[in-house]
Amino acid sequence: MNGLDAAQISRLQTLLARRRDALLRQLEDDVASAGLGADAASEIEASPADNASLRTLNQLVSEAGELKAAQLRTVKHALAKFADGSYGLCEYCGEHIGISRLDARPEARLCIACQTRMEKAGRPGP
Repeated sequence: MNGLDAAQISRLQTLLARRRDALLRQLEDDVASAGLGADAASEIEASPADNASLRTLNQLVSEAGELKAAQLRTVKHALAKFADGSYGLCEYCGEHIGISRLDARPEARLCIACQTRMEKAGRPGP
């Protein structure tokens, strides 16, 4: 088992579900805003400097969307682990991930020792 009691599991699962829902709403809002912004921008005849600024802004919005999508995948992965009972176990060594780490990062996939080892080795982790 993962070393967590029922109250901790319930609390962390609820926290992850809320984070998932918030990320989904943010992504939906970003998509809606991007659609409106593209229509408005195409109607305005802009200078080359304005066009460059608009491209930069669009790139930043796109990168932010990609980051939110990656966060959403990570949160969904953590939520899926509740079903098979592997939530709270390190994906590398199989040991318990400490409750203090899970409180700080409920989507954590590695225990602090394995995460530190991965970071020192320059690898991003699983």
